[in-house]
Amino acid sequence: MNGWPVLAVVVVGWVAAVLGIVFGSVIMNPGPSDAGSMFGVGVALLVVGIVLCVLMSMLPAGFFSLQPNEARVLVLFGEYRGTVRGSGFYWANPFYSRELQSVEQDDSAGGDSLAAAFSGKKKSAKSASAAVKAKISLRARTLNGPRLKVNDRNGNPIEIADVVVWRVVDTARAVFDVDHYEQFVGMQAETALRHVASRYAYDHNAESDDAAAGEITLRSNIAEVSEALRAELAERLESAGIAVDDARLTHLAYAPEIAQVMLRRQQAEAIIAARTKIVQGAVSMVDMALKELERDGVVELDEERKATMVSNLMVVLCGDNDAQPVVNAGSLYN
Repeated sequence: MNGWPVLAVVVVGWVAAVLGIVFGSVIMNPGPSDAGSMFGVGVALLVVGIVLCVLMSMLPAGFFSLQPNEARVLVLFGEYRGTVRGSGFYWANPFYSRELQSVEQDDSAGGDSLAAAFSGKKKSAKSASAAVKAKISLRARTLNGPRLKVNDRNGNPIEIADVVVWRVVDTARAVFDVDHYEQFVGMQAETALRHVASRYAYDHNAESDDAAAGEITLRSNIAEVSEALRAELAERLESAGIAVDDARLTHLAYAPEIAQVMLRRQQAEAIIAARTKIVQGAVSMVDMALKELERDGVVELDEERKATMVSNLMVVLCGDNDAQPVVNAGSLYN
């Protein structure tokens, strides 16, 4: 319920408790003329004041406030009573749990009380860290995943990392269906990333027709891979009442042990592609030169001279260094 009326009741109750204790104490110590006549009234006021003090001390424990996009799960002695949503100042039963202890195995239940006594401090610290707050944030959260070393579809070891934007949409399922929903999100994000990375190859192979076939790869199709990762994460986290707004790859590279080898392979592929383009251009230029010479009648060449001319032009056009011309003063045949 709204906390402001209860706050007014608490203030009035404290005033009445103090007045009851003060007046009860005064009436219980009357003068000699009316000794014993008002003793019962004084006792009654004193008891009422003490009872009000106890009640007014318990009521403030039920006050809590919620900011925008926050909710509180109400659990009374292990029984789920609902969820409060919406920002504002509220009051609820003071006995509602403020922390929800996760279901874990009790080490002392097996009769090892001596070991439990020695490790009591350590166990209490673990229990404190294992508790889940009853107040849950409904805001979007960001999970920056660590770099993972996985194998792609071709078995190549790669390093990959992701970032996931998620939020709680069902507080009851997030708290009661899984232990520690934040850790659950982290584990599922790592598992989903490993699975998605193993479904695709890192890049297209030069000797295959993957690129022509439109096959999705990790490096060339970041948007498609990210959408597949988001869909798989949404399916995995649906049981915990968690929605995935976005999932993106933040790091993608070959593992260090094969990075140099794959770099040399990529360099070789680039050199081959460049040489192929150069040769294709050179062949077209040689063909154009021969046709132009023959059409304009500049010179008549037999097959042997054409072969020599083609060889010289190919060397000039495809060589890495500048060609050094050699002037032949004699005939080609002597």
